[in-house]
Amino acid sequence: MDAFLHQLFSGIATGGIYASVALALVMIYQATHHVNFAQGEMAMLSTYVALTLIQAGVPYWIAFVLTVGASMIVGIGIQWLVLRPLEKAPVLASVGVFIGMLLMFNSVAGWIFSYTLKPFPSPFGEGPPMLNGLFSRHELGSTGVTLLVLTAVWAFFRFTRLGLAMRAAAFNPISSRLVGVPVAKMLALGWGLAAGIGAVAGMMVAPVVFLDPNMMAGVLLYAFAGALLGGITNPLGAVVGGLLVGVIENLGGAYVVGTELKLSMALVIIVVVLVVKPSGLFGKTLASRV
Repeated sequence: MDAFLHQLFSGIATGGIYASVALALVMIYQATHHVNFAQGEMAMLSTYVALTLIQAGVPYWIAFVLTVGASMIVGIGIQWLVLRPLEKAPVLASVGVFIGMLLMFNSVAGWIFSYTLKPFPSPFGEGPPMLNGLFSRHELGSTGVTLLVLTAVWAFFRFTRLGLAMRAAAFNPISSRLVGVPVAKMLALGWGLAAGIGAVAGMMVAPVVFLDPNMMAGVLLYAFAGALLGGITNPLGAVVGGLLVGVIENLGGAYVVGTELKLSMALVIIVVVLVVKPSGLFGKTLASRV
């Protein structure tokens, strides 16, 4: 029973990271109706920036804040300089740009930092497991940071005028322009927030999987499965879906398919959701009359 509870709570901790990346994917999807395949690589590159700052002597939490801020600026720049000119381009053009950014960021990281595995420090220290052995220190700390970030994002969209304007710009850009909402700026800010959230996820997962240019490939797949499971159009659903995928991955890997085939469970979840309920658990099915 203790082993089952440990797997369960470890899955919740991992699922929190998947939920963060899934939320970033949903934010981009709501703004562009495309999946940002480069989301994981952007988070990976941000994590390398954080490691560089830490190795230069910058305290961890200052490096954390600087990295999130820099990631947001880069995200805004990508939307403004790269994606804004493609607003009226065919769908495949945007997909090609996302895949191109994935390959570019991965190659740049390998060129600058090499492809060797590098340890990334945890800000929560080392020591015996906590809460009766259910959580390691890093799992408990990363869960707290992830929940804090997700709560802050929820409060931002729920209680601030800027958050409301961003939601309106993503939901109905034409009507938003008519009432004076600067849609282009709101979409750019959405990209910035998504990049910042991804950077947090990268810094939380790096102490577990080690840092290398390919570290976010599996995380992005699990996050995409979580976004689909919860509903690719629903931010809350993405968070719930990410948590569920983390639990399913841990329990399934421990008791069903083994650790070698855990990644295949994300593919199974994606296929099942697309076949049974494409809108996800919390998404809405939209129909249009022709």
